Amino acid sequence: MTNKLASPYRLAVLKLICLQGVVALIAAVIIFLSLGVNAALSSLAGGVVAVLPHFVFALYAFRYMGASKAEQAYASLKRGNGLKFMLTIVLFALVLKHFPVILLPFFSTYILALFTGLFAPVFFKH
Repeated sequence: MTNKLASPYRLAVLKLICLQGVVALIAAVIIFLSLGVNAALSSLAGGVVAVLPHFVFALYAFRYMGASKAEQAYASLKRGNGLKFMLTIVLFALVLKHFPVILLPFFSTYILALFTGLFAPVFFKH
């Protein structure tokens, strides 16, 4: 059961994750127009590898909040961080092994989606 105190923070993080997804989609469209379909698919794969682990982390990190739930919040944060790390490794391995990716669009979109989080205060108040 989640804490109602965490709801506004969870909503803010989900907005950020949606912004990262939109940035990845825009990058994929730009790459599609300039480099073609295979590069755009590689770009989309980079966006998915960046956004999906952040989404999983957000689900766990903002599950509990408040002084009475400090131990649960800490355990959930650790679990979410571990899952994020492992999911990132697994997604990188799957994409790079099983799909013919073009590395420059893949890593460019991955890094662009990650850096979107640094500029979140520009777009959001909370």
